[in-house]
Amino acid sequence: MTQPFSVKSVTWREWLGLAAGLLALGSTFLPWTTLSAGKPDIESILAQLPHGDVVRDAWHASFFAWCPPLPLLLAGLVVVVFGRIRNLRVSGLPHLWLVVAAASLLMMVIGWVTLDWEFDADQRGIFDAAGITIGAGLGRFLGLFAGLVSVVVAFLDVRAMRAESRQPRKVRSKSR
Repeated sequence: MTQPFSVKSVTWREWLGLAAGLLALGSTFLPWTTLSAGKPDIESILAQLPHGDVVRDAWHASFFAWCPPLPLLLAGLVVVVFGRIRNLRVSGLPHLWLVVAAASLLMMVIGWVTLDWEFDADQRGIFDAAGITIGAGLGRFLGLFAGLVSVVVAFLDVRAMRAESRQPRKVRSKSR
């Protein structure tokens, strides 16, 4: 039976999924890629460059930076809005959430591994010669954390849905 939507009917797992999506979206506005140098003279040159050349948020980085947070947010919204509809839960909404969260997390990991590909070979050569390193910013860490949280909570929701579906019908209707 479908419950009418109310804030109290949304489970903690669904709220946490939405929070992870919002955190992922918020992290896109923080630095995802940063340039730094170990030498003080090179560091001072980097400080004189425009901020956007030295620090990039997800929107100015690669596809693997700005894309993964969007499905996480969408999954969190869908789960909060439609998570109490029994037919959708039984049809696999928690499983869909788990797949979307895992795919987003995988794309973030690919983005982390290919971090230096945001710059072409000539730029990377200049960076190596000057001792400039390409590093991950705070936004990338927060985005990855949000992806991990969403995967774990989606897995717990799949387990909870399996337990709910194994209960007899009378117990299910009384517990809601």
